[in-house]
Amino acid sequence: MANQPVSNLRILCLHGYRQSEKTFRQKTGSLRKILKNKAELMYMTAPNRVLEQGKSEGESEDQYGWWFSTETDAYNAQEYTDCCKGYQKSVDEVAEFMAANGPFNGVLAFSQGAAFLSLICALQEKGDERFKFQFAIFVAGFKSRQSQHRHLYDTIVTIPTLHVIGDTDRVIPRGMSDELLNSYQDPVILRHAGGHFVPTSAPQKSEYAKFLKQFLDLR
Repeated sequence: MANQPVSNLRILCLHGYRQSEKTFRQKTGSLRKILKNKAELMYMTAPNRVLEQGKSEGESEDQYGWWFSTETDAYNAQEYTDCCKGYQKSVDEVAEFMAANGPFNGVLAFSQGAAFLSLICALQEKGDERFKFQFAIFVAGFKSRQSQHRHLYDTIVTIPTLHVIGDTDRVIPRGMSDELLNSYQDPVILRHAGGHFVPTSAPQKSEYAKFLKQFLDLR
């Protein structure tokens, strides 16, 4: 009898600030094609809507964030503040989404979504039973600079992680992404010459496949 085909990995995808499930799905179309025989990507939208004045010029889609760094519902990745408005709501809704739609083998996240994922990884490492994924992929990730999150970076995350870092990223400078690496045990690092996006050219394609292969082999 022929071997049964291996089921795809199931990966939850978390968008960046001022994005949504719809826009991040569009921006990762090439990635979905690359992973179509390896993984099923599922998307969700953050619960905190960005106010109209926060939209970029020419953009009409509703935009969302995982939390705000000011009480006026704005977010700046590079500012140190004592505000993380909407963060707990996001944690709860992601937990509910995973319970309703999971299980998920891993989580892939971009920019603010990747910073949020770093906090979820720490919660899982500390024993939060709501989160039970095997790996995490960070694209343009960074450490949250909100004081309420500082204690979560005292924990070394032990699940396998892949960190995709753009050498010319002007939104999240390379140094911010490098700083995040200290919170992970044996992080796999994928650097590319580009900026603030999910890279999908041939060199990155092979690295994604290599990283995910270890989990496909375990199924």
